[in-house]
Amino acid sequence: MKKKEIMAMGSKRPLAELNLLDDFLFGAVVSYPEIGERFVRILLRTIFGREFRHLSVTSQKAFYGADTHLHGARLDVYLEPVEAKEPDGRATVYDIEPDLKTSGVDRRVLSRRTRFYHGKIAARSLNAGADYDTLKDVVIVMLLPYDPFGLGRMVYTVKNQCVEVPEMAYDDGASTLFLYTKGTVDVPSAELRQLLRYMEQTIRENAVNGELLEIHEMVETVKKDSEVGRMRIRMLEEIEKQALKITKQEKEITKLTEENTKQAQENARQAQENAKLTEEIRRLREKLAQIN
Repeated sequence: MKKKEIMAMGSKRPLAELNLLDDFLFGAVVSYPEIGERFVRILLRTIFGREFRHLSVTSQKAFYGADTHLHGARLDVYLEPVEAKEPDGRATVYDIEPDLKTSGVDRRVLSRRTRFYHGKIAARSLNAGADYDTLKDVVIVMLLPYDPFGLGRMVYTVKNQCVEVPEMAYDDGASTLFLYTKGTVDVPSAELRQLLRYMEQTIRENAVNGELLEIHEMVETVKKDSEVGRMRIRMLEEIEKQALKITKQEKEITKLTEENTKQAQENARQAQENAKLTEEIRRLREKLAQIN
């Protein structure tokens, strides 16, 4: 893992200052006993406008690559239906991902990263030998404080379609919702706008309705929990330790590179001297041949 990826796992701000778009606080609320499931249900109901009755919530589920050299997907909230069917008659997996990766590179690869998440979830949700018709639908929800596509929309719903005939029905069961916290175009509801604003700036002043006040109480409960605070400190210490380890490795690599460069330069200089010496010997031999 690269140093910037290690550091991106969590900001150095104390727990009390974190917002719900921060990965640690989001995961802590979701996984907190007697709070997490209620929190997720409010989230889903506000986003999709309907109740979700049968859910199994898993915080930060890791789907690793086929081997240690391949990328793995660490999903922040992984939601499996406990009872099999959604209203359309098919089981659906939901993955909710708050994303604070704001660098230019991170933004450019966002769509490919969500494509990777889809692939990992789909591969794990189909049992060996099972028919493809049993493959669960997958909905990935990205919560973003930046506009991923620059059109000012609060909601971008992305699904596959036929390029030649866009209106042709094509349902492969994969969809992605990009929710931009500050979007102003085609805002679905005041409740969603209020929720996204609160998640980006998690303060009581932004808890402007009953459900947000309930969420704020959940957040305060989690932030006041001393064990969560210790987890935060341990995580930051581990991140710092890993960052220092990578920095040390980078310095060692730089030192070796410099030594190799110096050695290469010395080898080149020696080769030039050898070439000069060889040329001098050749000339001496020519002179000796002329004398003889």
